[in-house]
Amino acid sequence: MSSDPSDFKTLTAGHFLTMGPLVTLPSPEELTNPTASISPRNRWSLIQQIHQHFWLRWNKEYLHTLQERPKWAHQNVNLQENDLVIVREPSPPLTWITARVVEVHPGTDGVVRVAKVKTAQEKLLTRPVVKLCPLPLRN
Repeated sequence: MSSDPSDFKTLTAGHFLTMGPLVTLPSPEELTNPTASISPRNRWSLIQQIHQHFWLRWNKEYLHTLQERPKWAHQNVNLQENDLVIVREPSPPLTWITARVVEVHPGTDGVVRVAKVKTAQEKLLTRPVVKLCPLPLRN
């Protein structure tokens, strides 16, 4: 992983399961090792189950803590340009994308309501703040 804030590569559950991103293929040694007690097909199925379990727990137990709803408890910090966020979509959490805020649109009260974000694929999206989960990277 890089310490460069403009690098979109993130640490995912796949790194813990396969010691690399999930998009990589198994090495030839792993495929031809006769001493392996689990077949590649069963291993893949098990990894997918563990991965889904991790995402479900992460979504239920952690992700909602990034979006604090009780606005009367304390003043939330507005999104700022260059903040890294996760874009919530109606699709499964495994398909949610990471993006960087490039422009914010505050309301008349000064609170940011809408932000324009840029994905790793250089695609610009405009989303309401309630659909963006800021990642805790500020010092």
